[in-house]
Amino acid sequence: MQTVVIVIHLMIVATLIATVLLQKSEGGGLGVGGGAGFMSSRGTANLLTRTTAVLAVGFFLTSLFLSWLASYDRKPSSIINPVTQSQPGGGAQPLAPTSGGGVLDSLKKTDEQQNQPAPSGPQAPRSQ
Repeated sequence: MQTVVIVIHLMIVATLIATVLLQKSEGGGLGVGGGAGFMSSRGTANLLTRTTAVLAVGFFLTSLFLSWLASYDRKPSSIINPVTQSQPGGGAQPLAPTSGGGVLDSLKKTDEQQNQPAPSGPQAPRSQ
């Protein structure tokens, strides 16, 4: 389904670009000039303006739908406590999640394991 919407979106984008380039600008630009045409200049301007507006609405709708579709399957995850997965080789066991806390609690536990007391406040650097 996402592929179909992307193809429709790209077709709208290509048509929108072509429609904008066909419009007559103040400096002439790429606009179709001259009096020989199947429509009058006023009719062409109205047609191109309306076509541009319709294509712009289609562009915004498909853009919003694609962004919603991309976030539909996304599940919330934590940056601080990432979920670890076992390796495909099956050699390593996944780590058990910590019982609450986060990075600061895990750092405190590693400090306790190294028998270094956590500093009580800001410390001045000491030369060795």
